[in-house]
Amino acid sequence: MYISRVEIDRANRQKIRELNHLGAYHHWVEQSFPNEWEGHIRTRKLWRIDRLGNREYLLLVSEAAPDLSKLETYGVVGSAQTKSYDAFLQSLQERGCYRFKLTANPVKSEADRSRKRGRVLPLCRQEEQLQFLAERADKNGFVLQEETVTVTESTREILKKTGKADVRLLKVTYEGILAITDKEKFLSTLTEGIGRKKAYGFGLMTVIPLLGA
Repeated sequence: MYISRVEIDRANRQKIRELNHLGAYHHWVEQSFPNEWEGHIRTRKLWRIDRLGNREYLLLVSEAAPDLSKLETYGVVGSAQTKSYDAFLQSLQERGCYRFKLTANPVKSEADRSRKRGRVLPLCRQEEQLQFLAERADKNGFVLQEETVTVTESTREILKKTGKADVRLLKVTYEGILAITDKEKFLSTLTEGIGRKKAYGFGLMTVIPLLGA
């Protein structure tokens, strides 16, 4: 596995004018792997947009390393970087405590007789959003220190698809502290994501060791 990052070139409006919906970001991510793109191969890639101060970064976790020149298509020249993720993943300790960040699409399914698969509804209230994460912790190999968990961002993002009406997806970013309860499950969480719409910038969790833990 690889983890990669590039600073988005927000100062160049002409360069990034196409980045006006989640599908454009998805396209950017996929084209950063030219061999897969040309071979019509689609492997799992998790990504999200991180804001640090007045800068924005595309953060990416993937099975293969991206082409850094392609990753800079909408990025600041020279800012793309990638490294193996495997050593860090294997260093994680069961029962260890870590600070986490997750961007997800918290929703619930509601039965609807007029639809075969029911309706998918966004969880707009903060207490529902926090409950969404808490309910998924155990099966994903961790336990939350619930008093530390906060929603740091809750927005609606546009997804455009050719021939279909635009969709506004709820994007929620969580931060806090967790402890690993099942390392195997947790590694799957970090590499396969949590929840829906993973191809469109949702589901990526990252962790850093807690200082002094």
